[in-house]
Amino acid sequence: MIDRISAKMVELDRFDLAILEILQRDNKTPQRSIAEVIGLSAPAVQRRIKRMEETGTIAANVAMIEPSHVRHEITVVVEVEMHSEFGATHDETKKSFAEAPEVQQCYYVTGEVDFILLVVVRTMGEYEAMTRRLFFANKNVKRFRSFVAMDRVKVGLNVSLDPKRDRS
Repeated sequence: MIDRISAKMVELDRFDLAILEILQRDNKTPQRSIAEVIGLSAPAVQRRIKRMEETGTIAANVAMIEPSHVRHEITVVVEVEMHSEFGATHDETKKSFAEAPEVQQCYYVTGEVDFILLVVVRTMGEYEAMTRRLFFANKNVKRFRSFVAMDRVKVGLNVSLDPKRDRS
């Protein structure tokens, strides 16, 4: 699970937010370039990035891959409804979703369903095998609905860091 406690305790100033804004666009931006843009020294930028990594503000440094370039042509949004949201069975379900390589993102949500999954697969056969493993074999899954994406209109994990927008 993601540890949100340490990230909430961190105070971020305008320099930290400026660094994060740049890194969200391109995580390979040299620290000296970041320093020039925001008006700090490269060592100061390096210290701030290290602190934000250690506190969990920067959760990961990853490459965003275009799924179709690695033959993962199908994106499916899946709603999952459970019989029970309590106990070890529920925790086991969360774990199975988190560990499934096909599941790109998993959200435990409020409303009519319990989970929303974002799944990326090569074929519908691969998706069917995943549904058998994660849903049909799990006695706590009441039902699931699949929505196959026809077009990837916007994909990303950027967080809005505009302080003007955050005040409203």
